[in-house]
This record gives sequence, C-alpha cells and structure tokens, in this order.
Amino acid sequence: MTDLADFTPTDPAALLRSRGYVMLLALGAIIGIPVAVAALLFLKGVAEVQHYVYGTLPGELGFDTQPAWWSIPFLALSGLLVALTIRFLPGTGGHRPAEGFKASGPVLPIELPGIILASLAALGLGVVLGPEAPLIALGGGIGVLAVHLLKHDAPETASIVVGAAGSFAAVSALFGSPLAGAFLMMEAVGLGGGMMGVVLLPGFLAAGIGSLVFVGLNNWTGIGSFSLAIPDIPPAGNPTGAEFLWAIAIGVAAAIIGTCIRRVALLLQGIIERRMLLLTPVAGLVIGVLVLVYVEATGRSSSDVLFSGENALPLLVENAAGWTVGSLVLLFLCKGLAYSVALGGFRGGPIFPAMFIGAVGGIALSHLPGLPMIVGVALGIGAMTVAMLGLPLASVLLVTLFLQADGLTLMPFVIVAVVVSHVVTARLAPASAPATALGAQPATS
Repeated sequence: MTDLADFTPTDPAALLRSRGYVMLLALGAIIGIPVAVAALLFLKGVAEVQHYVYGTLPGELGFDTQPAWWSIPFLALSGLLVALTIRFLPGTGGHRPAEGFKASGPVLPIELPGIILASLAALGLGVVLGPEAPLIALGGGIGVLAVHLLKHDAPETASIVVGAAGSFAAVSALFGSPLAGAFLMMEAVGLGGGMMGVVLLPGFLAAGIGSLVFVGLNNWTGIGSFSLAIPDIPPAGNPTGAEFLWAIAIGVAAAIIGTCIRRVALLLQGIIERRMLLLTPVAGLVIGVLVLVYVEATGRSSSDVLFSGENALPLLVENAAGWTVGSLVLLFLCKGLAYSVALGGFRGGPIFPAMFIGAVGGIALSHLPGLPMIVGVALGIGAMTVAMLGLPLASVLLVTLFLQADGLTLMPFVIVAVVVSHVVTARLAPASAPATALGAQPATS
C-alpha cells in the first residue's frame, strides 16, 4: 500500500492513471463489505430496541395496550444516556444535528463507540431523528480505520477518500440505492472542484458493492431490506397550473417553517449543552409530553410522533384518506416541535423527520382546491427536506425514489418547490450565517 502516499489532490487526470488510485478503488470496493454488515447490524439493533420497548415490554408489564404516557420515561432515559455518552466517551457522540452535516473531517475510529451508543440510545428509545448521520459516521470511521491498519503513515487525503467511500456504502444501504447515496454524499461530504469525479468514484464503487452485500445478507438472514419506494400510490395525473402555484406556495411555507424549527433547535442546543446531564433528559420529557398530547387528542398511535418517520411515511401516504384535517394539523405541530427539540439535544440524522413532516403538511393542504394528495406529498417532502438540509439535488432525488413513477412525473413541480424553498431559506438566514440551511457546510459525521 505504499502507493497510497502518492495520492495527492493535484491533477485528476494523472490520478486516474496512477497505481495508487487503482489501489484506492480496490480498497473502496473492499470497504463496502464490512460497512454493509455494520450498517445492517446497526439498523437491526435500532429496530429491535424500538420493537421491544414500544411493542413487547408493555405486554410484559401487564398492559393490554401501550399507555398514552408510555414514551415519557423512556425518552427521559434516552436523554440521560445520550448526555452520559457525550460527556464521558471520546468525541461528541456524533455531529450536532441542529447544525447539519458540517465539514468536520474524517471520523476517528476512537469516536465510533460514542457515536453508536448515543444514536442507539436516541433512535432506539423513540427520539425524532433518523439513522443516516450515525450510519455516515460509522461507514466513514470504518474506512479511516482500514486505511490506518493498512498503512500507518498514509496521507490525510487517502483517509478522507476512503472514509467518504465508507460513508457512501453505509448511507446507500439505508436508502436502498447507490445512486441516492452518491447524490447525498456529493452534496454533503464537501468534496468538489476538479477533483469531484475522481474522489467520488471509490465511494460510488463502495456503495455498489455494499448494496449487493446488503441485499445478499437480507436474502440469507431474512432480516429485511430498506427502500423508500411506496408500492401502492395513486397516479399523479397531468400537471396543472394550479399545482404550479401550489409548488411556489409550499416552497415558501416550508422555508419559513423549516427556519423556525432550525432556530428553535439551535437555541435549545445552546441552553441544553450548558447543563447537559440535567437538561437532555428534560428535553426527552418534553418530546414525551408532545406524544401524550397527540395520543390523547387523536386516539392514534404514539409512533406517528415518535421515531424518524421512515417506516410510518409509506403508511401515512397509503392511508391518507383516513386522516382528518385536525389530526394532520396536530401531528404536524407535535412532530415538528418534537423534531426541533430532538435536533437541539440528541444525536441522529435530520432527513426522515423532515420528509415526514413535509408529507403531513402536503396531505393536510390537499384538502384545499387544486392540490391532489400525491402532489401535495411530493411538494411537501421536497420543500421541507431542502429547507432543513440545504441539499437541493438530494431533496429532488429522494422524492423521486419515494414516489417512483409519480416522482418522475412531478419532478418539474418538485424542482420548483425545492428551488423556491432553498432560496427563501437562504434569504431568511441571518446575515452573518452561511446562506444555506442545515447542510450549508456539509460533513461526514
């Protein structure tokens, strides 16, 4: 592996012809295998904790159904565990989700235990965040560890590229598509310029290999696969002028709401971090109270507000006709507030809650004239996702993966909503802040 030392970001064409770059490609392909296994185990672990705490344990303690207050003590416990992990283990338990995917360099392997424990405590016990940020950190840390094991004095650039390849593989396993991983990481890793294609190739290869391994492990173990696609949704129909106007309106509304969520999260982050061991459990209690209010007012499941929304989103869209406007509005408010609190005090990813909240808002607005339900869902997801992440290309692609043929049909309107939301969000940002949303300065951790 001595040729890794020759990898320097100077001439992309020369790098493509170098022996060191071929070795990096090979290492990227190899990294996809352990990263896929680690991602599968992590996601399975989160799912098992969620199922036991919210599905099995109430029955074991003698409850016929899950009490409305059930999440409150577990969310407080989650806050305590996250705070202890951040305080006493190396690193910060992963990046602060209220700040987005900031460019903070490769993840050090010594930080991985803290990242895994903090995210398991948060996601497994029901905090309103997703698994994508911990997976990106996990894949990146494995990639960096592999480089250090193969060559102790490898250049930093090699660690960055192979670490990014590991992140590619991990996030592609979650989204069920190497292409989704490539788009997300292309915007979020912070690698660009003339080196973009050269640096992304090892990651793209790792994502492809990792996806194959992930599918193979699913077929072998029966654990389950991950895909954003909804199998049964109504056709979008032909675009109309009213839908174009709705795209603009939803883009503006999502930018305003996303900015409010983010500013509250950043305010809470500053307060909570001053007395983390006390206030992080309090933040968990606040989320639990929001869940209680929603369950008592609507009679619906606590899982609508809890968790990232990744698994609940397809059911929400498929059963949209069974929701009242009042229930949708209350879900939008409770989930949005819980999301803001989770961003400010816990560890996890911001993508899936943003998608879920956008879909809820789109379904609620579809009760107004000129906006079919599936169009509202597409516009809401795209506009809210870009408002929270600042990643316009990835936001459009996620809608397309989620809605499949409808996503392709509605892509022009989704692009309008995403662009409007992205620009308005930038205009609403403080003058001293970067003119983008959460993803302004992306990161791999």
